[in-house]
Amino acid sequence: MNLYLKWIKKNLVNIGILTLFLVLLFVPDAKALLIRGLMTIGFYKPTVENTILPATNLEGIQFKDISGKTIDLGDLKDKVIFINFWATWCPPCRAEMPSLHKLYAQFKNDKNVVFIFVDADDDLKKSSKFMADRQYELPLYAFASEIPKQIFESALPTTVIFDRQGRLSFRHEGIANYNDQKFVDFINKLKNTK
Repeated sequence: MNLYLKWIKKNLVNIGILTLFLVLLFVPDAKALLIRGLMTIGFYKPTVENTILPATNLEGIQFKDISGKTIDLGDLKDKVIFINFWATWCPPCRAEMPSLHKLYAQFKNDKNVVFIFVDADDDLKKSSKFMADRQYELPLYAFASEIPKQIFESALPTTVIFDRQGRLSFRHEGIANYNDQKFVDFINKLKNTK
């Protein structure tokens, strides 16, 4: 027993590092917490350069909510459309959720801005439970049609924003802090531009 305790004392730092590594590797919330900490100190800020692409035909691009109600992007003319593709198992998605929740809270009563959070796993019951457990009140949807690759290919998280004319104004693959003031100003600019 004495030899065993000596070995543990000698390797305590290594055991701690290995344990931390395993926790970060296998526990999505732990990895999300680490990433969220990096976001807090200034990493992962989205670049909001005005890169507007020609208008996209949004008609027929559809999503459905948990009740089965379908939303067609073509019906959202003259609105800024914010779409975030995510999954419950994705640590970067989990890490950016608090900033997305704060951003949504700022604009949720604005009739000129529409938020769509798309569960890329297409399991709205699971994603609804995930949101409820964390007290996020974000409008959840699943795919109800084919999605053009310029909007979403496969990387999670992916965020896209269309301006009021249906032009793709922002597309970002990967994590970002969306509660940044520059980003809030960017949405307000899109909202106030015809």
